[in-house]
Amino acid sequence: MQKPPFRFKQFHVAQEKCAMKVNTDGVLLGAWADLNCAGNILDIGTGTGVIALMMAQRNAAAIIDAIDIDADAFAQAGENFLNSLWSDRLFAHHTSLQDYFPAKKYDLIISNPPYFVDDFKTEDHQRNIAKHSISLSYQELITGISRLLSDTGSASLVLPAFNLHLFESMALEQKLFIVKLTEVIAVEGKSPYLVLIKLGRQQMEYSKDSITIQSEEGFFSQEYMALTKDFYLKF
Repeated sequence: MQKPPFRFKQFHVAQEKCAMKVNTDGVLLGAWADLNCAGNILDIGTGTGVIALMMAQRNAAAIIDAIDIDADAFAQAGENFLNSLWSDRLFAHHTSLQDYFPAKKYDLIISNPPYFVDDFKTEDHQRNIAKHSISLSYQELITGISRLLSDTGSASLVLPAFNLHLFESMALEQKLFIVKLTEVIAVEGKSPYLVLIKLGRQQMEYSKDSITIQSEEGFFSQEYMALTKDFYLKF
């Protein structure tokens, strides 16, 4: 088996003209999220639209709205949507979550939110927007999810493991509860560095499991390949 490149790999959504490079976090979230009964889906902070495209590929009927505050990201997502097989079901919106007030609720809300809550801000404004909470704090994200989620809907997110308890406590204030959790281990034998969580409005004892991305030798694990095989050009 070939040793995989660090963090990025060529991504494939149904046809070559939609190929793009994405990070592992987004691929994991897009492959892991539960799409059952999801007629309307919202992707918050869509970036180039990768996760929204994955949703369209996995669900043949869902209508997917994708929002991003960054003009360049919005334009790139819109172009990728038009070049996909599902252009009639994918809609890009140039807006912040705080200013997004559609006339509907969503069965599934999905997001790969900013990494850091109170960390060092770089001088690169675009990087700040992408990686920090200056444009969308966890509190604003959770409030937006609560406002836009249907009564029976769910939200799926990927978070740094060290932010889980903070995020969970904020979600509880909005009566959103973890109903599924998967710990993500980058390399076999290491501690989890990410968590994939599913939120719902009904409190329950949730299932918890884990997935390891790579072996100590640097090869993708069988469980990671099984989860994401539909979205890589080569496995």
